[in-house]
Amino acid sequence: MNFNTDIRYLKGVGEKRALLLAKLGVGKVGDLLRLYPRLYEDWSKIFTIDQAPLDRPVCIKAKVLKAVSEHRVRPGMVIYKTEVSDGRSLMQITIFNNKYAAQKLAVGKEYLFWGKLSHNLILYEMNSPEIENPDGNNIIRPVYPQTAGLTSRMLANLIKSVLKSLDKKTLDPLPPQLLEKHNLLPLNDALLNIHFPKDFAMLERARHRLIFEELLFLQLGLYLMKGRDKTASGAFIEKDYTHDFVSLLPFKLTGAQERCIAEATKDMAKAHPMSRLLQGDVGSGKTVVAAALIYNVVKNSFQAALMAPTEILAQQHYKTFSQILEAKGIKIALLTGSTTAKEKKLIKDSLADGQIQLVIGTHALIQRDVAFLNLGLVITDEQHRFGVNQRALLGEKGVNPHIYVMSATPIPRTLALFIYGDLDISILDELPPGRQKIETYAVGSDLRERALNYVKKHLDKGLQAYIVCPLVEEGESEMAAANQYFQELSQGFFADYSVGLLHGKMKAKDKDSVMKNFVDGQVRLLVSTTVVEVGVDVARAAIMVIENAERFGLSQLHQLRGRIGRGSHKSTCILISDAQNEESKRRLEIMTQTNDGFLIAEEDLKNRGPGDFFGSRQHGLPELKIADMLKDADILKTTRLEAENLLKADPELLQEQSKALKTAVKDLFGLKAMSALN
Repeated sequence: MNFNTDIRYLKGVGEKRALLLAKLGVGKVGDLLRLYPRLYEDWSKIFTIDQAPLDRPVCIKAKVLKAVSEHRVRPGMVIYKTEVSDGRSLMQITIFNNKYAAQKLAVGKEYLFWGKLSHNLILYEMNSPEIENPDGNNIIRPVYPQTAGLTSRMLANLIKSVLKSLDKKTLDPLPPQLLEKHNLLPLNDALLNIHFPKDFAMLERARHRLIFEELLFLQLGLYLMKGRDKTASGAFIEKDYTHDFVSLLPFKLTGAQERCIAEATKDMAKAHPMSRLLQGDVGSGKTVVAAALIYNVVKNSFQAALMAPTEILAQQHYKTFSQILEAKGIKIALLTGSTTAKEKKLIKDSLADGQIQLVIGTHALIQRDVAFLNLGLVITDEQHRFGVNQRALLGEKGVNPHIYVMSATPIPRTLALFIYGDLDISILDELPPGRQKIETYAVGSDLRERALNYVKKHLDKGLQAYIVCPLVEEGESEMAAANQYFQELSQGFFADYSVGLLHGKMKAKDKDSVMKNFVDGQVRLLVSTTVVEVGVDVARAAIMVIENAERFGLSQLHQLRGRIGRGSHKSTCILISDAQNEESKRRLEIMTQTNDGFLIAEEDLKNRGPGDFFGSRQHGLPELKIADMLKDADILKTTRLEAENLLKADPELLQEQSKALKTAVKDLFGLKAMSALN
């Protein structure tokens, strides 16, 4: 038996249980052994009844004093009761609907009881405990993720059986020199002790080994993906026109903009395609950096494409880039779902024969009938709104074009290495002069009316405002909650003003219509859910109120706040919250103290962890089974260095001693990445 053995062929599995295992992501023996326990029961630490902590699982050794009594409460419900003692105190044991467990309790015999202990002033009780003989059972027991019909105990027995039958010659993918250098357990020892640890010290060693290998495989895979396009670039930039571009601008670039342009231009002059992420806080000037690269590419006789997640954002980019580049003789087109059929045909024909040098659009750009004469640069904006595969689809429309990804969502560098590990990273960490600092205040709901009156004052001055709806509780309808909130404001406090509503359940064309009316000033106050988080620049929007602010992540609050302060008007963000817990108050205080998106992102990562940093996992990247990008940051740094060393010695992991390592990397990344890593 080896890691690739189909789970169906294991003794005691079969088709029915294989389907249950599939729900847990288990299809092969290797998957089963990588189904790590979610926690452990410490049966080695035995408490006396009177000293055991209440209301958390504990292990108690006690002797049965009475024969088990049976009580039929109702049809289908039988309760079994007995009394046990540890020589100091008495405890009542109650077992529900489990005749087998009740029958194995013999008067006068001692057992281990595992469960939650409670005390009701009269007696100690333990309901539905796990029961074992005391000899040889004072161990650390694994508890696994479960699904209906498949208990943790069943999984433990199956894994124990597999570990006994596993081919002892199973090759450890980690090279011997790495095991020795970092004092790592061999693979078989690590797997045995992660599931059935000899003691907590061995459990920790097993965890360290498995975290190390998982992060190493991740780093290797990302490096290999980054290097997969080291074939000749189809868009080699022979001449750098940055100086020409900068001389035409009516303002001076920041040092950060100059650095980011230089990094990308240097990449595009290499023999292989650029793959780079531009990270910049809201208002840091990413558009000018992108325009400089487009100018360079077009002046070198190539075409460029920019993909945005929404029509309204694509339209804004079209307007901005037209102002910067059309005066330089660059022909630009806008291609979205609402472009008329006649216009679409003209644009597609002009892209195919090279007349259009820059096209800006939405997902419409990745349709099959969109073709380019010589696509040299692909830019995606707000990349976390797209999957990795969508980025790749646009790139496939050229001959190894340069790839540039822009994100206004500040991401801590550690997490960025994971989410965008196949890209090099540039960071815009300097705001252009004149950018408005947004004043932020956190207030209780007792000041809501005062805050809304402050919004009215801004509207009366001809400015515009956002009010962000509270995040709905689980089970509530976002649409119903947003509609109700909109009705209350538009028919009540703001009845004399033009108020618009924007929420995630609206049709795309309706969203675009509302945003267009807001941009044009026909709508003065926009009531919105978080769908406005990534949006357009509205220069006259100078105030935002966010209801129930404690329910949002810090990074999300920062993104929402970034919708205001886009023009020359002093801007204010008011966070309304009645949260009393210290952590929530501390987080809102951070928002009032800083506008630094990267600092806020670091705090957000500490609070929420990387799993839900964006609310959902990035498409196309492997899911980590045991490593934690935040807690294991030190191991991540170590494995990054080791991955670099391994690839220096064997750039494509083709040598005999690297075969097991490459197979493990492929297994982590899954079938979609197999071809990229061949």
